[in-house]
Amino acid sequence: MKQVHLRVDDELYNELNAYSVMMEQTMQDCVREAVAYYVTDMRRKQQAVKDRQFTFIDLFAGIGGMRIAFERAGGHCVYSNEWNKYSQQTYFANFGEQPEGDITQVPASSIPDHDILVAGFPCQPFSIAGVSKKNSLGRATGFEDKTQGTLFFDVCRILKEKRPKAFMLENVKNLCSHDKGRTFKVILESLEELDYSVFYSVLDGQNYVPQHRERILIVGFDRQKYGKNVQFDFKLTPKFPKPVMRDILDENVDAKYTLSDKLWTYLQNYSAKHRAAGNGFGYGIAPLDGVSRTISARYYKDGSEILIAQEGKNPRRLTPRECARLQGFPDDFKIPVSDTQAYKQFGNSVVVPLMENVAKLIVKKMEEMDLAEGKELQRMVI
Repeated sequence: MKQVHLRVDDELYNELNAYSVMMEQTMQDCVREAVAYYVTDMRRKQQAVKDRQFTFIDLFAGIGGMRIAFERAGGHCVYSNEWNKYSQQTYFANFGEQPEGDITQVPASSIPDHDILVAGFPCQPFSIAGVSKKNSLGRATGFEDKTQGTLFFDVCRILKEKRPKAFMLENVKNLCSHDKGRTFKVILESLEELDYSVFYSVLDGQNYVPQHRERILIVGFDRQKYGKNVQFDFKLTPKFPKPVMRDILDENVDAKYTLSDKLWTYLQNYSAKHRAAGNGFGYGIAPLDGVSRTISARYYKDGSEILIAQEGKNPRRLTPRECARLQGFPDDFKIPVSDTQAYKQFGNSVVVPLMENVAKLIVKKMEEMDLAEGKELQRMVI
């Protein structure tokens, strides 16, 4: 057996010493086990990378819903970016990786090469002041002019610099009508200008989870690599049997999730007031054998959009774990933050199995086109 001598700073030494006392082991044994674990884990990760079919980057990553989806589709994430510190905390707890912060400060050239760019970018209006001025002078405008100052601009500059084979962008359904349709028009024009074949569809998560959640997905393939005749169809196979609310609920739930008398009275009065005015606002009791409304980041406030009826008691909110299931996250997904932050995070996240199935369609299309490209090159050589 060989010996290795290590030098560590005082803080790390004290931590190792405290850990060895707690474990009732010598410090030498603790360090040896830690090194063995690290080497084994690195080998496992290296092998996992070798087994992966493609690479991707995870922009505006949130808590990693897209990452789970694309890893399940056979991908290896080579870069992640998320500015919210609480989301970074959850991301790190689950993937052992701290996402980089402000994307606007990250040079596109520093981002690793990748096959697929994945992003759930925020919906922002585009300023047309500079564009209008250039148009009046007869000057051409490009995505730099149209999207400057928005986070979609950062998506475009990374696409331009790195030219991945494909991308998938996710946003709220209302992106199509945002700013009277101008926002969506600029987005499509910008992606086309970057020489990508672009496809989009509004898809509902209730085919995979018991939640009505419509989102627009925009998929693109590099024309410079695959040509201009790419065909892509969002042809998905719904889960069967269709998931219902009772599938995600826990049997024994802490009483703190039950609405107080004061809050329940307020919600009932608020609903009655708007119902009398002909409006549809109000709380929603989720049907146990049906699907819920869309969960949002505001769920932490009162939980009114998705309530669970309880016999002999006021209704209750969903627990954070139930919210995770409602979005299709696995039960081993770690929730290291407060309930308030967890509600915000899952409300802002994606329906994981829906994204997974779209990811598999993208990968399948890429594989088909790569194979066809390989055969064409082989034919030219022969």
